[in-house]
Amino acid sequence: MDRTVGIQPVPAAGPRDAPRMAALPPLALYVHIPWCVRKCPYCDFNSHELNTVAQADPSGQERRYVQALVADLEAALPAIWGRRIGSVFFGGGTPSLFSARALDDILGAVRARLPLSPTAEITLEANPGTVEAGKFAEFRALGINRLSIGVQSFDPEHLRALGRIHDGEQARRAASIAARHFENFNLDLMYALPGQDLAQALADIDAALEFAPPHLSCYHLTIEPNTVFAKYPPRVPDDDASADMQEAIEARLQAAGFDNYETSAFARPGQRCAHNLNYWRFGDYLGLGAGAHGKISYPDRITRETRYKAPADYMRHALEDSALAQREEVAPTELPFEFMMNALRLAEGFESRLFEERTGLPLTRVMPLLDAAERDGLLSRDLTRIAPTLKGRRFLNELLQRFLP
Repeated sequence: MDRTVGIQPVPAAGPRDAPRMAALPPLALYVHIPWCVRKCPYCDFNSHELNTVAQADPSGQERRYVQALVADLEAALPAIWGRRIGSVFFGGGTPSLFSARALDDILGAVRARLPLSPTAEITLEANPGTVEAGKFAEFRALGINRLSIGVQSFDPEHLRALGRIHDGEQARRAASIAARHFENFNLDLMYALPGQDLAQALADIDAALEFAPPHLSCYHLTIEPNTVFAKYPPRVPDDDASADMQEAIEARLQAAGFDNYETSAFARPGQRCAHNLNYWRFGDYLGLGAGAHGKISYPDRITRETRYKAPADYMRHALEDSALAQREEVAPTELPFEFMMNALRLAEGFESRLFEERTGLPLTRVMPLLDAAERDGLLSRDLTRIAPTLKGRRFLNELLQRFLP
C-alpha cells in the first residue's frame, strides 16, 4: 500500500479552537519509585541502582523519599482539589523494594487529602528477585489489590541475556506467591529475545498460564536509545521471526480465554487493567515521584507535567519548593494525535463521543483524516464507535502518523 495515500495535515487551530471541556475526565494517580537492585541493559525507564549510601541506610532513604512524595502531593492539590482518584499505580524502578510501612504512609497521605474510590485498583510493580511471601502478604493487607510482576521470561538463559537478577525458579516462585495472595495480578513477559526461537517464546507463555494469571502483558523487546543494548546490540530475531512470535502468542492466549484488548495487554473477562485503560482513554493522571509525568485537564486547556528526574534533585526540590521541572499546555493542534496515540491502542477503539469529551474539540476537526484511514482499511467506523482494523493494529504507527499536526 502507498503509505502516503489519504494523509492530510490536521487543520491549523484558530483563536476559537481552544479546548472546551463539558466535564473533566477521570483521574488516576501514578507514584514512581526510581530504585532497582540493578539496571537492566534494555531499560530506558527512570530507574537507578541502589548506591552504597542507600544500601547502608535503606530506611533513611525511604523516609526522605516518602516525605518528598507527600510534599509533592501537597503542592499538586490546587490543580486537582476534590477530584476522585480512581486508581493508583506504584511503578518504577522496583517499588517492592520499599517496605510495607513506607507504602502504607504514601497511601495514607493520599487518603487524607483526596477522595480515593472505595473500589480503586491499587497496583504495585515487583520483580521476582524481590518477592517475599511475608512482605507481599503485608502489601495485600494494607490495601494493594493488584500485583504486576516483571517476569520477562522463565528461561534462565534468556534471563541472563536480559541482565535480570532472578532465575527461572525465582520467576516461578514469584508467580506462585502472587497467585496465593492476590486475586488480581499481572505477569510481564517479553518476546523476540536474544537467541529466542518461536518454540521458546511459546514455552514462556505456557509457563505463565500454569499460574492462571488474570492478566498478561507481552512486549516485543525493543532496543531503546541510551541503554546498554543500544551501545552493544545483541542478536535478536529478525522482523519476520518476531512477527511469527507475536501471531503465535496472540493465538495461544486467545485459545486460553484471553482478550487481546490492547496492543500488548491480554486479560481474562473482567480483568482488564483499570489504571492503564484510563491512560488509553485519554483520562487524567497525577504523576508523583522522580521523573514522573502527569496530564491534568482544566475546563479550557490540557497540561502536561514532568517532575525532576534525578532522585536527589527531586527530593530536594519537592521538600524545598516544588518538584515540578516543567509544565506546558498541550496545543490544540497536538490534541488529536495525543488522543489517538492512546485510544487507537485499544482493539475495541473508542466511542465517537469520547474524542470531544476528552480533548474538548469537535470530532469534525479530524473527520477528513478518519475518512482517509477508513478508505485505506486502517479504521472501521459505525454511528457510535471508531476502531482500528486488524491491518490498522499491525500498522499502528502508520495509522497514528496521520494525526500528527
